[in-house]
Amino acid sequence: MQLADDLNRRAVAAFDGAQCSSRPVMPSMSASCGVLPFRIQRDGTWLYRGTPIRRKPMVCLFASVLTRDAEGAYWLQTPTERGTIEVEDAPFVAMELHWSGCGREQVLSFRTNVDLVVCAGPDHAIVAEWDVPCEECGTGPVPYLHVRDGAGAYPIQARIARSVYYELAALAVPGTCRGTPCLGVWSQNVFFPLSCLPAGDGS
Repeated sequence: MQLADDLNRRAVAAFDGAQCSSRPVMPSMSASCGVLPFRIQRDGTWLYRGTPIRRKPMVCLFASVLTRDAEGAYWLQTPTERGTIEVEDAPFVAMELHWSGCGREQVLSFRTNVDLVVCAGPDHAIVAEWDVPCEECGTGPVPYLHVRDGAGAYPIQARIARSVYYELAALAVPGTCRGTPCLGVWSQNVFFPLSCLPAGDGS
């Protein structure tokens, strides 16, 4: 534990001057530090030189300065320094779901592992490879939530945790996407497909 705390202190020193913000810092005035010794595991755990960062406020600080460039690479970006980091899957995990309303007016709100609250809708899509045949997708496609834009076509996303996916599946209703029948959920008047309709079900 002492070693982890020491590494965490060194991580803070490496990004001295970073400010917590819900918006990523623009890179224009920052010096590049190349590849930084950070890694975000698939379960959302942040590692510094292979050691988990245990203090959540520090993880939330780093998450607030996470950006993504036009090539899809992830960067930690402060007013003075910037460097790339490794991300196994998506940098965030949607851990909780709250819903209100019904039908097209339903609102789905997600809380991530870094306490960001994101409401699915026109600016925050739920994305899944829903058109994979059900017999081939195993436990179902892995859905992702658009958290914020990157610098290009690659967004910064949260992987929706399996338990939250099951909650979404319970809310799913029949619909169509690109003319194909499917099951999906509504949020803020947007329909998000989650899977193909099982064989024998109507649209």
